[in-house]
Amino acid sequence: MKKYHLFDVFGIELEYMLVNKKDLKIAPQVDELLLLKQGEITSDVENGEIAWSNELVAHVVELKTNGPAKDLKKLSDQFHQNIVEINELLAAKELQLLPTASHPMMNPLTDTQLWKHSFSEVYALYNRIFNCKGHGWANVQSMHINLPFYEDLEFEKLHAAIRVLLPLLPALAASSPIFESKLTGFKDSRMQVYKTNQKEIPVLAGKVIPERVFSKAAYYKEIFEPINQAIQPYDTEKILEHHFLNSRGAIARFDRNAIEIRVLDLQECPKADLAIAMFVVEVLKWMIDLLDLEKLKLLHEDELFKILNETIRSAEEANIEHIEFLSVFGFTEKNYTAQEIWKLFFEKVAEKLNEETRQTLQVILKNGSLSMRILKALGENFSEENMVKVYQKLADCLHKNKLFVS
Repeated sequence: MKKYHLFDVFGIELEYMLVNKKDLKIAPQVDELLLLKQGEITSDVENGEIAWSNELVAHVVELKTNGPAKDLKKLSDQFHQNIVEINELLAAKELQLLPTASHPMMNPLTDTQLWKHSFSEVYALYNRIFNCKGHGWANVQSMHINLPFYEDLEFEKLHAAIRVLLPLLPALAASSPIFESKLTGFKDSRMQVYKTNQKEIPVLAGKVIPERVFSKAAYYKEIFEPINQAIQPYDTEKILEHHFLNSRGAIARFDRNAIEIRVLDLQECPKADLAIAMFVVEVLKWMIDLLDLEKLKLLHEDELFKILNETIRSAEEANIEHIEFLSVFGFTEKNYTAQEIWKLFFEKVAEKLNEETRQTLQVILKNGSLSMRILKALGENFSEENMVKVYQKLADCLHKNKLFVS
């Protein structure tokens, strides 16, 4: 395995639902998509710079960088080309890809089908333990960002910065305000259910914010060993692996020397996802280069979890009043909205971003998270007809790689 230094390369994963074009009902037919592309049903398809793969459920396909990518700027177009190809393959079946982190009308009890092909024994075991017919398993599409570290010193810096930034990410990326045609009361419903979808074995996700561990040895002792012990009574066939069982909002992948950020809801198009990814990367660089590492390491997951709960509920409108948290960033006021904090971050790193990314982020910072823009577009009308109308526009944004502004 080749190792990379901080921010030398990147890995991006985007998850999309398959739905019927006319009524947007769930289509558990990813196997048919992969068959159309490959001529056989496989769990992975390499398509140049981007790879396609199945997920736990039969209606979600994941698009991901095919190995480490050196340039985030090129990825928006590369992902978009694959989305167009998939939609063209699906057209004969009257299906299409749907963006955002949650399907607004899905009933997971009746609509969920698990993947029945490769790795199905792992998925079946997960289903026996956790019952995957719930929103927390079947209706939670996200973007994952994978960032490399070379050794313990780089892991310490990267993990310290990521865990402190995690609570603010839903304020930027929330896109899941609705389950089963109803307002949930959370702008980031995906993350709200993510917190408890493994409640049967709480140690798997912990407080979502990772514990204060800053070396490989400490991570194994404090996170992986408790996970391995907790899963033993359930995993009698020894088919589960701690790197995959760890469900914190950022997970250490020592098998590939990377940290994977999992707190970001999927957006309406790759242009938005990649702009957010580039923004997050530049803020992390700024934190690592200019902030006090020891102060970052002091912030406890319990306190960070409280802030995360605020942004899960209110996204950019969340009030952040935690003095120690704010002071780590050099902020001097006693409270800020999460949107104000992201605008301050933007001022600090804007010159590091290309023009298209700056313009995309300015739309998000001005008009609010995608959750907010979806709610504005729906108005007071939560009828199925209106929901289909709005989410058809989101599907069109995905196909054309353009931003959704209500």
